[in-house]
Amino acid sequence: MNDQNDSSTLQSDILIIGSGAAGLAMALRLPTHLRVLVLSKAELVGGSTPWAQGGIAAALGGNQDIEQHIEDTIKAGAGLPDREVVERVVRAGPEQIEWLKSLEMPFSHDRNDPERLHLTREGGHSQRRVAHAADHTGRSLIETLVSAVRARENVTVLEHHNAVDLITARRLGETRDACLGAYVLDIKNDRVITVRARHTALATGGAAKAYLFTTNPDGATGDGIAMGWRAGCRVSNMEFIQFHPTCLYEPRAKSFLISEAVRGEGGVLLRPDGTRFMPEHHPDAELAPRDIVARAIDAEIKRLGIDCVYLDISFKGREFIETHFPMIHARCLEFGYDMTREPLPVVPAAHYTCGGVMVDEHGRTDIHNLYAIGETAHTGLHGANRLASNSLLECLVFAQAAAERIAEHPDAATYEHPVIPAWDESQVTDPDEAVVVTHNWDELRRSMWSYVGIVRTTKRLYRARDRINLLRREIHDYYAHFRVSNNLIELRNLVEVADLIVRSALTRHESRGLHYSKDFPETNPRAEHFNTVLIPPPARPYPSVRDRHRGTPLQG
Repeated sequence: MNDQNDSSTLQSDILIIGSGAAGLAMALRLPTHLRVLVLSKAELVGGSTPWAQGGIAAALGGNQDIEQHIEDTIKAGAGLPDREVVERVVRAGPEQIEWLKSLEMPFSHDRNDPERLHLTREGGHSQRRVAHAADHTGRSLIETLVSAVRARENVTVLEHHNAVDLITARRLGETRDACLGAYVLDIKNDRVITVRARHTALATGGAAKAYLFTTNPDGATGDGIAMGWRAGCRVSNMEFIQFHPTCLYEPRAKSFLISEAVRGEGGVLLRPDGTRFMPEHHPDAELAPRDIVARAIDAEIKRLGIDCVYLDISFKGREFIETHFPMIHARCLEFGYDMTREPLPVVPAAHYTCGGVMVDEHGRTDIHNLYAIGETAHTGLHGANRLASNSLLECLVFAQAAAERIAEHPDAATYEHPVIPAWDESQVTDPDEAVVVTHNWDELRRSMWSYVGIVRTTKRLYRARDRINLLRREIHDYYAHFRVSNNLIELRNLVEVADLIVRSALTRHESRGLHYSKDFPETNPRAEHFNTVLIPPPARPYPSVRDRHRGTPLQG
């Protein structure tokens, strides 16, 4: 891996925006003769991937297991997943596990047969098929990928760099469109640099930080979705925000999730009086799909007027728990909860973005030479609800697909423009009141939590839309007049994504999967193959120097 470059203009064959599982896997899958530049908002091990506790769903049991995995995925997605996509991703699962093993990924193995991987079961799966590394699969995966990336001479990583916006030919006045790279904020040096690339990939993760309570890290601000939308990409199915049913109810824990695997291994959900309630909500009880479990918990909390419910696996004994869930157990102990002896207080929290930038089977977007992979993309795999542990599998499969497509066409025309204007800050100043960003961030997330949560109504959605519109105008005005900062970039992206979520939710007049509306409580059979597709307005050209006196800087 090459060191950072201090130049204000950089050139690369491939620019990958995001350093999670999707971005790093793509970097590793690309041919070594191509120059690859990976942007990471924080340290290289940041992002959502290290937080993934459960594992990677992979049908390792042969054709019958593959067929069942396909059906489980479509069932969990409430009939909305694209079967062709599901089949392709599921069938690629065993190959992805073998690839990770070749990188020395430390999977957990069966005690009785050390040659076989230990497979666990999670909600929505008809059998055990989740390969894992104890309860810290995401962390182990990132460490494995980072180690491999550091050994690649053709890969350069820029840590503490956040993309501001994509550079497209159309915004530079061309009639045909293509992505030429991105303007990027060097966070530590507080400057914007220009990165030019033949191919660009959005791999920035999801947008769960739009909600007040989330299992995601602070950087999950929907950057790639917002940038793709502003550049002219269609976005689909943003109403389907998955809420993880079991986030530890502990303010000091900063949204620490309790893995689906805890219920997969026998954990039960309890009311404060110690009685189970999931059998009353679904035949599969605690192993029902996540949307059903999350709504059941939400219903119990509202019905009883309580703060949380409880997840109990203490009856399995200390040895079992410490072997299967060492990280969760240790983390809970830090906050005074011993899961080997007592139930854990839990609540639902925003967890995963099932929609995103629309892509084809190669991860290609509507804009030439622009790809989207991982949680940023809408591939057709998840439909109305993501099956547990399918997300890391999707990252790996589409990272490979995008890399292979680029390898076949590494010198594809980029519609070279004679001049890419440098980032111009001549007409903007330092922020006068940073509290505006903080206040708007908090107001946005509270509005989304209150009005666009697990259970929705049309009236709540319109209330959210009105508040978001006010915030968008205020944030845009702030962005147009002051120098960009990382917080401002994230807030600008969050309000864009929040608007997309609300617009999508208002479009779907039924309840399906993760989208539950009291005004449309039934599932509409005619909408089984209906994806909510939002088409962006034409991308505005970059303002010329003559426009600057009107207060519309290039960063607008």
